[in-house]
Amino acid sequence: MFRWGIVSTAKIARDHVLPAMQDAENGVVTAIASRDLSKARALADRFGVPHAFGSYEEMLASDVVDGVYIPLPTSQHVEWTAKAAEAGKHVLVEKPLALDAKDIAPLIEVRDRTKVLICEAFMVVYHPQWIKVRELVQGGAIGRLRHVQGAFSYYNVDPNNMRNQLSLGGGALPDIGVYPTVSTRFVTGKEPVRVQAQVERDEKFGTDIYSTVKADFGTFDLSFYCSTQMALRQLMVFHGDKGFIEVHAPFNAGDYDHHRIELHNQTHTEATVYRFPATRQYKLEAEAFARAAQGDDVPVFTLEQSILNQKAIDAIFRAGEHDGWEYV
Repeated sequence: MFRWGIVSTAKIARDHVLPAMQDAENGVVTAIASRDLSKARALADRFGVPHAFGSYEEMLASDVVDGVYIPLPTSQHVEWTAKAAEAGKHVLVEKPLALDAKDIAPLIEVRDRTKVLICEAFMVVYHPQWIKVRELVQGGAIGRLRHVQGAFSYYNVDPNNMRNQLSLGGGALPDIGVYPTVSTRFVTGKEPVRVQAQVERDEKFGTDIYSTVKADFGTFDLSFYCSTQMALRQLMVFHGDKGFIEVHAPFNAGDYDHHRIELHNQTHTEATVYRFPATRQYKLEAEAFARAAQGDDVPVFTLEQSILNQKAIDAIFRAGEHDGWEYV
C-alpha cells in the first residue's frame, strides 16, 4: 500500500482528496501535517489517520509516508514540492503548481535527480468522461474540430480566502482558467500557438476576477471565460463539422451536474449520451499516482505537461495587458 501524507489541512484535502485517498484500492493516508498540531490531530482523528505532525518538516523527515499531497496556497507549491522531493517523498501537488512556467523547470531537475514522482493534481485527466471525449474527438466522431467553447465560474468575495489574496497566488486564471486550457490540450493533444485576452482585476483584492480568452491552436480555436465573481457555471463544448460534444459538468462532475457527455450529430436530430455514474475522479487520480510512484507504467500528468499548460496561462496574462495576439 502506498502511504500518503497530507501537507496542510486545507478544505480541498478535507472534503475531496483525503477521503478519496482513504478509499483508494492501493493507498492509505498515514499522516497529516499542519503548522498547528491541534488542527492536524483533529483531522487525523476524524479520518482515523495514525500520525499527526505540528510542522511540515517533521512529516517530511519521517519514515511513515511514501509520498505527500500538497494543497498549500499556490505561492508555496514550488517551495514545498522541492523540499518534499529532496526528502525522498513522491509529490502530488495541487494545481496550479506555479505562477510562472519558468519556476517549474527546476523541479524537473529535482525529480530526475531524486528519482521521485512529481505531478500536478489535474484530476480531470483521470476521469473517464474526459478519456471518452478524447477518444471521440480523436476518433473523428465530430469530424473536423473547429471550435472549443468553455466556461468556469463561481462567486467568492471573501477577503480571507486565498483565491482573493494576490500574495498567495489567488485569482481566477490560476485557480480555474487552467481547466479549460488543460482539458482542451488533453483531448486534442495540441498546444495553443497564440492567445488574445481581456483580464479584469478586483480593485480591492488585485486578483484577476474575470477573463475572456481566445486561443489559436492552429487548426481550431478555444474560447472561454472564467470568473471568481459570477454565478456558478461549468461547460465545455467541442464543435466539429459533423457534430459536437457537450460536457455538462466538466471539472466538478457531481457538483455542477451529472457525470455525462452528449454527442450530437450534424443535423441535431440525434444525440448519444454517455454517463459515468459513481465516478470519483480524485480516487482515480490517487490510485494512478500511487501505481506510477511504485513503478507501474500508467499515464500521469507530468511536469513537462505542467510547463506547457502554465505557458498558456502566462501568455493569457500577457495578452490581457494589450490588444492583439500574444504568442505562447
